[in-house]
Amino acid sequence: MKLVRHTVRLPVSLDKALRALAERRGISVYAMLQRSVKTGVATLADPGARDAISSELVSELASVSNRIVVIEHMLDRALFTACAAYCYARSAGLGERTTDEIAVTEINEAYDRQRRLSQGKRP
Repeated sequence: MKLVRHTVRLPVSLDKALRALAERRGISVYAMLQRSVKTGVATLADPGARDAISSELVSELASVSNRIVVIEHMLDRALFTACAAYCYARSAGLGERTTDEIAVTEINEAYDRQRRLSQGKRP
């Protein structure tokens, strides 16, 4: 491959960024400049590839978002179950005879209290 020489003038801020990148990667500033030019030219020459990568990233983020929603529902259900277990155990431990309506009210109150606490709100 035959190389061609070009002279490049960079603003000071861009030079600082280039030097920082080169230092992080452990290569010379000139090697980093060459990589930057190659990457820039490749991106400008084939903008469709960049769009494909962008759409792939958006798709993956949407997938992660959907998984987070599923996990939130699962954790919410686990919290409710834990509150129900606590209320039933407390009622049994105190020897109280409560109706289902009272037990459900206590469970919902405990659940709401724990949800508020998990969101940083005062009880």
